[in-house]
Amino acid sequence: MWEKLAVFIIRFRLSLIAVLAVITAFMAWKAKDVEMTYDFAQVVSEQDPDMIYFKQFKRTFGEDGNVLVIGLQDSSVYKLGNFNEFRILTDTLAKVEGVNGVLSVSKLLNISKDTATNSFKAAPIFNTPPRSQKELDSLMRVVNSVEFYKGQLISPNTGATLLALTMDPKYLNSSKRQAVMNNILGFATQFEKKTSIKLHYAGLPYVRSTMTSKVAGEMKFFTILAMIVTGITLLVFFRTWSAVLFPLIVVGVTVIWCIGSIVLLGFKINLLTGLIPSIIIVIGIPNCTYLLSRYHYDYRKSGNQMLAMTRVIRKIGLVTLMNNTTTAVGFIVFAFTDIAILYQFGLVATINIFAAFVISFILIPAVFTYLPPPTPKQLEHLDAAPLTKLLEFFDYLVLDRRPTVYIAALVLVAGAAIGISRIEAVSYMVDDLPKKSSVNSDLAFFESHFNGVMPLEFEVDTHKKKGLFKLKNLEKIDQFEKYLRTQPELSPPVSLVTFLKASTQAFYNGNPSFYRLPDNSEKNFILSALANSGGSAGGAGMNSKLLRSFMDSTSQKARISLKIADIGSQNLDTLMNTKIIPEMNRIFKGTGMDIRPTGTTIIFTKGNEYVIHTLRDSLFMAFGLVGLVVLFLFRSFKTVLFALIPNAVTLILTAGIMGYFNIALKPSTALIFVIALGIDGDNSIHLLAKFRQEMALNGGRVREAVSVTLSEAGTSMIYTSIVLFVGFSIFAFSEFGGTKALGMLMSASLLITNFSNLILLPSLLVTFEHGKGDTDTNALIRHYDESYHEEDDDADLNLKEMHKASDYEGDYSI
Repeated sequence: MWEKLAVFIIRFRLSLIAVLAVITAFMAWKAKDVEMTYDFAQVVSEQDPDMIYFKQFKRTFGEDGNVLVIGLQDSSVYKLGNFNEFRILTDTLAKVEGVNGVLSVSKLLNISKDTATNSFKAAPIFNTPPRSQKELDSLMRVVNSVEFYKGQLISPNTGATLLALTMDPKYLNSSKRQAVMNNILGFATQFEKKTSIKLHYAGLPYVRSTMTSKVAGEMKFFTILAMIVTGITLLVFFRTWSAVLFPLIVVGVTVIWCIGSIVLLGFKINLLTGLIPSIIIVIGIPNCTYLLSRYHYDYRKSGNQMLAMTRVIRKIGLVTLMNNTTTAVGFIVFAFTDIAILYQFGLVATINIFAAFVISFILIPAVFTYLPPPTPKQLEHLDAAPLTKLLEFFDYLVLDRRPTVYIAALVLVAGAAIGISRIEAVSYMVDDLPKKSSVNSDLAFFESHFNGVMPLEFEVDTHKKKGLFKLKNLEKIDQFEKYLRTQPELSPPVSLVTFLKASTQAFYNGNPSFYRLPDNSEKNFILSALANSGGSAGGAGMNSKLLRSFMDSTSQKARISLKIADIGSQNLDTLMNTKIIPEMNRIFKGTGMDIRPTGTTIIFTKGNEYVIHTLRDSLFMAFGLVGLVVLFLFRSFKTVLFALIPNAVTLILTAGIMGYFNIALKPSTALIFVIALGIDGDNSIHLLAKFRQEMALNGGRVREAVSVTLSEAGTSMIYTSIVLFVGFSIFAFSEFGGTKALGMLMSASLLITNFSNLILLPSLLVTFEHGKGDTDTNALIRHYDESYHEEDDDADLNLKEMHKASDYEGDYSI
């Protein structure tokens, strides 16, 4: 099959290049429509009960993650000139397209009782701009007397204040988001320049906008950097620009296909799919390295370009395909999950890994049979002089010091086990952004002054229409809210209860001591006044709107909304499971009411656990699939063990490094192991294939077969590892913690795999192979070789077919 395919590729090379060009043009045309996603939290299955509940909650009460906050701590803001600038900023931001509403000190409403109409009126405290400092100070005393606002807009401890913008969800989830954010930040920057007051920004819209910009920037940066780094590596190896230019064209074409496939599949660029183009470059270059190395080797043997290139396709086509399959295993397992972001990542990566194989196996043979043959200087890399002594040392360890190898492996695994015991499974809402980024420093500001800005919600269900207006139910909610206020990680809650308390204070002419729930004698009058307020001009804007935000249309369900610090998934679990939920259950036990936590923060934590468990299952699946690939190729269960043991050691040692360097286990780091298994498995197949071929040639002499395998396969394995190591190292320059960890840990894994596959695996072969029954005639790979034997030329290749291939495009000189 591969011989016919080789002849076909050479014979129809010009036509195949034309087909690739047409497909690439189409993919480039589709790629122009690629979009960024604005939701980086697609980590919980749509069928998960908590996700279903959260969606129902949002349908009832609205979004919980659409608030952007701007904060400041500077007493000069309460100077007349600066305050009026702050008022102008507030009014300006309220008019920005995509902003539904703005809440700030300058736009606060004061609720007052209207005895004549038995209603409440809501009027702006700052109805007109204050004209004097004295007037401003007087109005600020009114603001500070309204208990409802304490801890919400003004920190009672530090005096810091914030401005909250409610964003339109239609803009948040579209490409218009960035324009809205740019407008907001532009006006805020103007305020800073005029007043010299520093502003801080937080909230999920701001975080997601920042991440979107960084993902787009990093995708371009790493794609270009990967091209440069791999290009330099190829130039060092092959010492010819053609061996740099055309492999880069191959991966460049693959990148275009990659982005085009994202559009065709209906996906968008997210934090993971944004990595695929640069990953494809790193993974695709070894295909070209294999092909060119084999081409140079066989050309030196035969002196015939056409013969050498056809032999390359015939001899290493299957193994290279299987190597790509093994690499794809590390990604394809993600396509079996029901987590959108992982599914998209796995599917797109898998498709384009095989696309890279097809493109390289067409373009490299087609182009290099047109180019002049390699010069003697360009063939010098085949001798691999710098690596000869290293491989001789490996051979010495394998043949003469196997006990030392096994002891070293056990010691390293034991040491790694200690490191693994130190790994913590914890992640943060803004975990992937650098600790020194403005996002994190601003987040620290809000946590210091307002106990955080991450949304946390509770839904109370009385199971009865108008059940929320029963005083005993309101008192239970109030009791729970008072407990929430004692937790330092939480901001003061806002709910129907706090709104009723503010109404009671207003009923008593704004006396702060009456900020409480109405008693039985007051309740009916206050509720009646609130109902009457819905028709008043002043009340309709505040009362009815707030009531809709915190109570459903039947007055059966209520929402308790608060903010929480980004304390990490581990601490959040502890807080919820050991404090809040037990107290919640105690308070509402026997009331007939149900209460349940929800919100973006809860879903985020659930998502971390869900993803980590999913990736654990994916790792086991990946081991199984790699084992099946090896079994398919070699028809030997013992060979499967030979392949999996070294790779298991590699993953254990990599996990140990995580523990020693305090790299937390989270979704962005957990997926590394699955990817690493697929890539590291290539080396195992590479070495085992060569070993089987040598066993067949020398009559089953294990030690001799291992020595030849190390000397001939070792060079290309080390070269490939160097290419991958250098390629993945570029991700260490990422601003995202998960991407940085991907670069560091994948690079470490690629170094470790050289020990596992060039020392440990050959040692296992020498110890447990006995030269009997080692060459299964049913094995798919029986004649794979790194060193082709000239005496097989006539038997292995139909030279007449080659002449036909050469004559078919006779207009071209070869």
